[in-house]
Amino acid sequence: MMTALQTEAHPDGVGIVQRQYLTWTEALPLESGQRLGPLTIAFETYGRLNQARSNAILLLHALSGDAHAAGRHSPADRKPGWWDSMVGPGRPFDTSRYFVICSNVIGGCMGSTGPASRDPRTGQPYGARFPVVTIGDMVRAQTRLIDALGIEQLLAVAGGSMGGFQALEWATAYPGRVGGALLLATSARSAAQTIAWNSIGRRAIMSDPRWRGGDYYGHEPPSDGLAVARMIGHVTYLSEISLEEKFGRRLQGAREPAFSLEREFAIESYLDYQGASFNARFDANSYLYITKAMDYWDLPARYGSLEAAMARVQARTLLISFTSDWLYPTAESRAIADALTRQGRPVEHVELPSTAGHDAFLVDEAAQRPIITAFLDELATTLL
Repeated sequence: MMTALQTEAHPDGVGIVQRQYLTWTEALPLESGQRLGPLTIAFETYGRLNQARSNAILLLHALSGDAHAAGRHSPADRKPGWWDSMVGPGRPFDTSRYFVICSNVIGGCMGSTGPASRDPRTGQPYGARFPVVTIGDMVRAQTRLIDALGIEQLLAVAGGSMGGFQALEWATAYPGRVGGALLLATSARSAAQTIAWNSIGRRAIMSDPRWRGGDYYGHEPPSDGLAVARMIGHVTYLSEISLEEKFGRRLQGAREPAFSLEREFAIESYLDYQGASFNARFDANSYLYITKAMDYWDLPARYGSLEAAMARVQARTLLISFTSDWLYPTAESRAIADALTRQGRPVEHVELPSTAGHDAFLVDEAAQRPIITAFLDELATTLL
């Protein structure tokens, strides 16, 4: 049994952290019928696992996230992990009480096995020969990590957006291993509109001549295609109100229009920045595979109905949705909450006012902190 690496203490959070890796030679069976192996999972841990191994919380990241949820890898890091203000001593995911784990999904590009990994059959990167994975496959890979850490039951699983998909998968596929499920800005299925946006993004990447059928490693990557995909996706994460408040019709560096086809509005420059910064940290093939996994997500179809799926849940569940989120609107969370209620399962649904759109689950943290803290306190009182 392995011992989890501990983080350094730090007054402003979890401090300096280190990414860890586990590799299994045994292939992972996939829903497609293919097998993926050897399999590596990148992960980080924060806090200490108690003697009973009962205080573990698994954080599940969204599309563009990774295992780096909190802290910094070095003092020179410009930014901390993606949920840093929520993870640490005295924070909702209180590392003085809980052992917090976050892993990179398979298919990703931040250390877990994905399209850029070496195909053992050829010695070359998988590229588009990487097998298509699903949310269920991602969670099955995570169970190997949790098993390796010697944890039989998680105190809670928590995630927003695609992270919420994974949390729902944990709660339904492994109900006996989950004490609580925290679902933020998410859904039990990907609707046609979501699939449409993802499809446009994938088309942009695959239409870039530098994509080379997925075999661009060692060559110039399809940066134009990935930038456009990110721009499209990023707009869906925001709201009309937030875009108007931040940018409106403001011109970038000019008082009068240039009457040209050049990009001159402030919102255009902002989207250019988003595309360029995403290219600096993300792999285009991973974007293709992860969005496809999101499109396949349909929990009601797997079990016959949403009620049948929710009948499997044993965890206490908290859902948080946001008024301006049009990608995964409140109606999606309400449907899950109502189905759980009809099945007699303990559930709470909170809709928070926000102008931030889908991104609210990451940026509107102040309103969420007391709700999440109270939910985890109740779980800890009951289960620890």
